[in-house]
Amino acid sequence: MPKRTVDLGARAPLLDIVSYGRRGPGRRDTITPAQRYHIERTVRRTPEVMIKVSGGGRSLKAVKDHIKYIDREGNLDLETDEGERLNGDEAAMRLIEDWDLDLDAHRRQATVAVTERRKPPRLVHNLIFSMPAHTPPQKLLAAVRKFAQEEFALQHRYAMVLHTDQKHPHVHVVVKAMSEEGVRLNIRKATLREWREEFARHLREQGIAANATDRAIRGATTNRKSDGIYRAVLRGSSTHMRERIESVHRELINQDIRVEPGKSQLMATRRAVDQGWRRVSELLGQESRRELAAEVRRFVDRMSPALTEKEWIGQKLGVQLTNTHVREAKLEK
Repeated sequence: MPKRTVDLGARAPLLDIVSYGRRGPGRRDTITPAQRYHIERTVRRTPEVMIKVSGGGRSLKAVKDHIKYIDREGNLDLETDEGERLNGDEAAMRLIEDWDLDLDAHRRQATVAVTERRKPPRLVHNLIFSMPAHTPPQKLLAAVRKFAQEEFALQHRYAMVLHTDQKHPHVHVVVKAMSEEGVRLNIRKATLREWREEFARHLREQGIAANATDRAIRGATTNRKSDGIYRAVLRGSSTHMRERIESVHRELINQDIRVEPGKSQLMATRRAVDQGWRRVSELLGQESRRELAAEVRRFVDRMSPALTEKEWIGQKLGVQLTNTHVREAKLEK
């Protein structure tokens, strides 16, 4: 039987702010109660949920190594889709055998020619569900459990484990890529958007304040990886980014910062977001929700500048150069 691919998450985002800035002739905008609650959460900076796809095992060894990593070499319980709890050194092998991953790997080798030189498809997807510090871990786990049951149960096998040894509690979920009916799970941006909305809903059902809004709508333009990469550079563990920073540093010294090609698109997106939010404020005012309308205007006015990654690096370096000059000036006195 040929393998089919399913793309979850074709639904439009609940809070499509940009569309409000595109008023067509005769169009009458309205804000539903669900959208209003979403607007309230967003402008009041309700904690945003995070779902990260951290790759996935393309070989049985990779799957085994990842499971051993998330269950801390068998010291943490793995909770399966059937409610079973696995632990110990043999937990990873039990999952691989139970999910028939060895058969999936064998079928894959038989259908993909070696001469094609393609990466083999993933046997599993590795997902991380995370919330800010001080989120009750067991409620987080309960929300992820409910999410997984609704999204994957009776379709894709999965297992999860809760981690509380870091500042932010998070749950690792391993999902079998191929369903029992031969449908491959294909995770796209739209998939993640829908998953974030559903994850936030399950957290709210647990009494945890949670929101899921696209970064651009919140006024966040700099790539979220920048902070992590910047810290990696400080540790000396990111050669590529170190070269990028050195390039920006040279432009700063020569006072010749060149505009990146993506800047115009970034600014166009910000203008559309700004117009959309201001239209939302108008509509809320027309609906006599003046306090929320004022909150929306303040939210827009306080958005951070739209920066490309290069501009973000330049800003960080500029602060460092200024601080260095100040320290040198003090030493000369």
